[in-house]
This record gives sequence, C-alpha cells and structure tokens, in this order.
Amino acid sequence: MHSRRIRKPAPRGKGTTEVNLPEIQKVPKDILLQGTAAAVVSACNEESTIDRALSELEKLPLKDIIVVLNGCTDGTRSIVAKHHPGVTLVNLPDRLGHDVGRAVGARMTQADIVLFVDGDLPIPASDLLPFLQAVDQGTDVALNDLGKHLPPYARQDSVTRCKGFLNRILRRPDLGASSLTAVPHALSRRVLDLLGPAVLAVPPKAHAMAVLYGMMVTAVHAVDVLKTNRKRTFNTGKGNVMEQLIVGDHAEALTAVFQVAGASPFGPVPTRIDVAKGRNAR
Repeated sequence: MHSRRIRKPAPRGKGTTEVNLPEIQKVPKDILLQGTAAAVVSACNEESTIDRALSELEKLPLKDIIVVLNGCTDGTRSIVAKHHPGVTLVNLPDRLGHDVGRAVGARMTQADIVLFVDGDLPIPASDLLPFLQAVDQGTDVALNDLGKHLPPYARQDSVTRCKGFLNRILRRPDLGASSLTAVPHALSRRVLDLLGPAVLAVPPKAHAMAVLYGMMVTAVHAVDVLKTNRKRTFNTGKGNVMEQLIVGDHAEALTAVFQVAGASPFGPVPTRIDVAKGRNAR
C-alpha cells in the first residue's frame, strides 16, 4: 500500500476522460460544522466518473478527501493527481474490494466525521451534506434511507432481504433495508474508535456491532444509488459474485450478533408465523 498527498496542480492533459453533467443544486458556501469532517472514496477504474465525484465533495467543508485506488489499471490516478491537488491518494495494487478500501481509508484520518462514497457514483453535494450534519448533531451511524427506492418485498433480491432481516434481528425494523453496505453513509469518531476501522471491511458486521453497542444509528437521507450504480460483470445477474459476497457478510454479521448477545439478542426471535402475520397485516 502506498499513499501520498498530491499538492501541486497541473494543467489538464489531452486524452483525459471527463464527465459533463448538468449543474446540480448548490450548497451554501458558509456551511459550519462543530467537528472536523473527511471523506473516503473507494475507486476501481473510475476514470469516467471520479472527476465529478470529487468536484462534488470539494464543495463540502472537508479537512481530508482520501481516494483509495483499489487495483486501478486505468487513468483514475492521473485524473485525481492532475485535477484535485488537495486529495490524498492511497494505492492498493491488488483489487481488494470497496469495503476493504473504506477500512483502509478510515485509518488515514482522525476527523470527527467520516463520509464514505464510491468513485463511480457522482452524488450531488446537497445530497451528501445531510449525512455530515446528522453526525455533527449526534448521530453515530448516518445511513442512506433506501426504503422508498426499493420494490415490494416479493420483488426484492436476496441482498435487500438480508439487510431487512438483520435489522429485524437487531430489533430495528425502522431501518428497513438501510445498511452500511450502501453508500453514502457517515460515521462518528466515537463509533470508529469503538469498533476500529478494520471491521468496516465487513459492513453488515460493523452495522450490527454499532447497534449492539448502543450507538445512535439512523437512516437520515434518501439517495437513489440503485438506478445509478455502475453495472459490472460481477454485480449483475441473479446469484452474481457480489450478491454472494454480501449474503456471506450478513451471515458473518449474524454469527457475531449471537456471539455478543447470545442466542436471542433482544428477546425471543419471531417465528415464521409471526413474521407472516406482520407482513400480511400491512
């Protein structure tokens, strides 16, 4: 792993890939946070989107922007170096996954608030600000509220159902399918120090431990990342590699829950009949 802070700007070179999107809702220039904030961006061959993603982050009051290059083989690194001189670049030569990238990035900052995004999703600053503000005001885990962007239960994929099931086991049905598996999300220094950055490599486990240890976990703002998520060979089709990985992560999270809280973490686990009654009553 190699990291360095890029300091000197350079002119745009020929052949640079850029994304020209329409101007999006502006954020106030005088945003004030009580604590310091940083952003961690996990990127794997994102030369077509990284420039726009970082431009939105640069509109926010961030002391650090850390881009973790996750086995990049395209021009992502050169675009960041040329056009975003204040960014810290961390190079992982091998492709270890976005989740590992977030864990590595979290270790690179001591900010009070850490915002996590992906390099393939240029999210408007106005949609990122609520996550910073929520943590600044006392939330420990600020989640993307995906509820209204999801299909009915019968049409949900196994990943979405796993997220909802974990929240029900944790007695947090109010969270629906909101999870640390989805970006954007933000974490407080308190929860990062308690859990340690390494646990972020298994997002559902980090999510479950935050709830078990009494952290304030809230779905604070809805950002539709489902339609805009970049389609790749490993995340499309039923039973794809990414789906299998996330389902496995949830199994690991459930194992950790039972190890920490016992066989029945928050009282009797509801039976299949109870779950069916509750679903059918809606």
